[in-house]
Amino acid sequence: SVGCPNYPECSYTRQLGDAANPNGENGNGEDGVRLLGKDPYTAEEITLRSGRFGPYIQRGEGKDAKRSSLPKGWTPESIDHEKALALLALPRDVGKHPETGKMISAGLGRYGPFVLHDGTYANLESIEDVFSIGLNRAVSVIAEKQQKGKGGRNGATPAALKELGDHPDGGGKITVRDGRYGPYVNYGKVNATLPKGKDPQSVTMEEALALIAEKEAKGGGGKKPFRRAAKKG
Repeated sequence: SVGCPNYPECSYTRQLGDAANPNGENGNGEDGVRLLGKDPYTAEEITLRSGRFGPYIQRGEGKDAKRSSLPKGWTPESIDHEKALALLALPRDVGKHPETGKMISAGLGRYGPFVLHDGTYANLESIEDVFSIGLNRAVSVIAEKQQKGKGGRNGATPAALKELGDHPDGGGKITVRDGRYGPYVNYGKVNATLPKGKDPQSVTMEEALALIAEKEAKGGGGKKPFRRAAKKG
């Protein structure tokens, strides 16, 4: 699978904790190579090594060996068998996107942790997210990435970042969305931009209603009324 190369039965997705034994059970070997243990599926040895570009994990030997550099912030002393297995299992499958049926994967790249779906890369906040992120959050992160700066793919309505519920006066749901010009509150045909610096996830129903009312008062709701052209002469 994409998430677990050479791991036909791997489904390792648990979040990592602190290393219980930073020095490893087997100590340091010769030439700075530290044996961390064996792969439970292939029985190959997993070692911690020091290379030209820094410390890295290696499973197996020779040209078929799999290697993984240590993520930023991870020290060689903190690496144990559990963390090594998790790194070697990247990128990992998170799950199939409910709309496209295509797999979402999580991994570590040149610019840090990410999720990938159908050619779209979206950055994650922390390295730990790569190992713990679930399908629902991954779908949300991908949607935010796709809509940011685009106002929706092919003119489509941007996906909701947050659903606040039904408007107390009826007429539909109130949602928070991310459009071409930034996050906004949506109610029917009314789109009210959030104040600069406002976290979309922190918007309350009361705040949304106030923004909607303000927008409607300025004539920003729905279609503009039809105006007859003035008669000439």
